[in-house]
Amino acid sequence: MFVSQCQTRAYNRLRFRRCWGDGLSFEDTNYFFGRAIDVMDVGRNIEDLLVTPDRSVSVKIPLEMDDGRIRVFEGYRVQHNNARGPFKGGLRYAAEVDLDEVQSLASLMTWKTALARLPYGGAKGGISVDVRELSRDELERLTRQFVNRIHEFIGPHTDIPAPDMNTNAQVMAWIMDQYSLLHGHSPAVVTGKPIDLYGAEGRESATGRGVVYVIEELLKDEGRDIKETTFAIQGLGNVGSYTVRFLDELGAKIVAVSDVSGSVYEAEGLPVREILKYVSGGNLIKGYADSTTITNEEILTLPVDVLIPAAIGSVVNETNMHEVEASYIVEAANSPVTPRADEYLKDKGVVIVPDILANVGGVVVSYFEWVQNLQRFSWKEKQANAELHATITEAYRKVRKLAKRRNLDLRIAAFVLAIGRVGKATVLRGIH
Repeated sequence: MFVSQCQTRAYNRLRFRRCWGDGLSFEDTNYFFGRAIDVMDVGRNIEDLLVTPDRSVSVKIPLEMDDGRIRVFEGYRVQHNNARGPFKGGLRYAAEVDLDEVQSLASLMTWKTALARLPYGGAKGGISVDVRELSRDELERLTRQFVNRIHEFIGPHTDIPAPDMNTNAQVMAWIMDQYSLLHGHSPAVVTGKPIDLYGAEGRESATGRGVVYVIEELLKDEGRDIKETTFAIQGLGNVGSYTVRFLDELGAKIVAVSDVSGSVYEAEGLPVREILKYVSGGNLIKGYADSTTITNEEILTLPVDVLIPAAIGSVVNETNMHEVEASYIVEAANSPVTPRADEYLKDKGVVIVPDILANVGGVVVSYFEWVQNLQRFSWKEKQANAELHATITEAYRKVRKLAKRRNLDLRIAAFVLAIGRVGKATVLRGIH
């Protein structure tokens, strides 16, 4: 149970206090790190090494707007750990991006790549900008200016960015081109590129597909039939829309979906294909008239079997955790459940599949793209999907096995596995 906002616990030996809020923060991520450390036998020196980012870069990005005005944006790249390989992590464009958020996400990437046994470390980047305020030309200039300021810190064997919130294959193409202008032809400097520009088949749908692979394994272990299981998916961006599509193909009963404008709900199941066709035409959910409209807060507390937060972080928090009725939460988004809510729901018996396992599919297929770029060789999507399934299934099985053997929840079991692998690599390489 939580006693106060900031508790003193055994893992405070990491030299910083554990405070929990409802924002996506480095402290929140390190709370779970601390819980995992409590059940591990690692030395104090290794703890300090693993929790501290290797490098944090903040840059000023002046941009000439289409009307001649000059605006200045803040950009970030945090490289958390590279003991197991080059830094790897997404690049997001959003108004709320700040250094604390990027540090949190970079740390998660370290544990995510280790859990999937990918030869990477963890990084993350972003620009504090509302992309809705920019024209396409302004977005391109902003991206290229950002590359000009961080190009010395990224590279095919150093740090490989990828798409994230409000960035896509086109943004990755601009990054590849700008970096190549400075360093020579370098397709492997980023992943998530267009298929026609050294991208990988299956990359766009990989995160959502991976979420569904994890759900299949979870329900199998729980003795549940996916066709008799109800789902609510919060968010219809890239991850959410593919998750919905693949679940529908498996016959799952999807009763609620949402986007930024609102949510729709039908207890007997939604016409998923019609809704996906509707929103793919550029329409918002609130304009879909054939189902009951509810709020984006209500979708998180529906009486469903599986809740899938697939949009932004910290949506399940202390303000709504008492109303959550789902038996399972699968974190398709990064850090959608805050530490306070995680503790409460765990005590309530809710099974939570953590983000570092549930949404690892994107970086797995990014790895495949990077390998193909380095080898100048292309895979077919069928091969990528088969390798993705094998990788995620293995990761899930190892997490589940450790959780049962040590009586841990899935999140802490996943962190224990990941931290152990990064710690071992750190020791083997030596401290220098």
